[in-house]
Amino acid sequence: MGSNGGGAAPPLIGLGRRQSDLKKSFNLAVRSLLTSCPKQEFSKAFPNLTSAEQERLHQLFIQVITSLHGNIEDEFKSLCQETQVATALDTVEQLVEEQHLDPLFSDKTNIMDVVHNLSTAKKAEIQYLRGLLERAEEHNRLIQDRVELLKNRKQEVSSTKDVEKVRGGILSYGEHKISVL
Repeated sequence: MGSNGGGAAPPLIGLGRRQSDLKKSFNLAVRSLLTSCPKQEFSKAFPNLTSAEQERLHQLFIQVITSLHGNIEDEFKSLCQETQVATALDTVEQLVEEQHLDPLFSDKTNIMDVVHNLSTAKKAEIQYLRGLLERAEEHNRLIQDRVELLKNRKQEVSSTKDVEKVRGGILSYGEHKISVL
């Protein structure tokens, strides 16, 4: 089905494992996306055409799929060359090999150290955040208490003014009364 006549993929000689895996994965993905439809299914999609027309249309469909597959593979190769994917994958593979050859390198120790350090850091962060939360809650309580105090004072001041107005009204009424007599 691919640009190589639908046969097996060309041998991946001289490629690193990661390059080979990338190319195999790409080819599998393209192949699964661009598979041709079985002739019977294709014919069902065009029931109004004659069998000869269906045959020609199916052949055209296969040619388009094959051409599209080849174009996509070529574009992928070109993109990989432009971005130097092969060089990057070779470097990664070399670094991984060097790390595995290093006698001081130990997967278990490194992973366990990382897990422990991460766990410790997360616990410390949790404690810090809990402390911040407690301080924020205390601050909110203080603000709420102050708001309540201010509301109460406002009510007291308002009540006092009402009393003074009433007293003032009585006094002025009383004074007015006295001055009238």
